[in-house]
Order: sequence, then structure tokens, then C-alpha cells
Amino acid sequence: MKELIKEFKEFLKEYKVTAIAIAFIMGSAVNTLVQSLVNDVVMPVITPFVPKGEWKQAELILGPIVIKWGSFLSALINFLLIAFLVFMVVRGLRKK
Repeated sequence: MKELIKEFKEFLKEYKVTAIAIAFIMGSAVNTLVQSLVNDVVMPVITPFVPKGEWKQAELILGPIVIKWGSFLSALINFLLIAFLVFMVVRGLRKK
């Protein structure tokens, strides 16, 4: 049993599981922050240009096909902001 615990501790150290867990938690927090930025700051600026002003429900109907472009636009902006933030962090780390 002692050997198993020792091996488990080595596994945690070797694969830096604690650092990965912290990064995951921070990533989740950043995602929430970016979603709020998009939903509460960016999209209200875009809303006047969306028919009926309901960007989350904005859709394009082509016969039986319904394209929900409003929610996609929100997800796309979230992705771009998070990708840019990660880029800036990596860029900053490379300069050190």
C-alpha cells in the first residue's frame, strides 16, 4: 500500500496534476468573465443592428432549415476573445 501511495505522489509530481487543475479552474473563471463581457458589453452594441433586437434568438430560416446565427455569433466572439487572451499570455511568457 505504501508503494502505491508513493507511486501516486510521483505521478502527481511528474505530470504536474495540481498545476493542470489550477489552470483548468482559472480557465473556467476566464470563460465566465469573457461570456459576461460578450453578453453584457459587446452584444448590446451589436443588438441595434439585429432584426427585432434579440441577438441570441436571431436566426435565418431557409425553408425547413433554421440557422441560429445569433448564438453562433456569441460563441464565435467568446472564442476569439479567449484565443486572443491565451495568445497574449503566451507572448508575454516567451519574452521573459
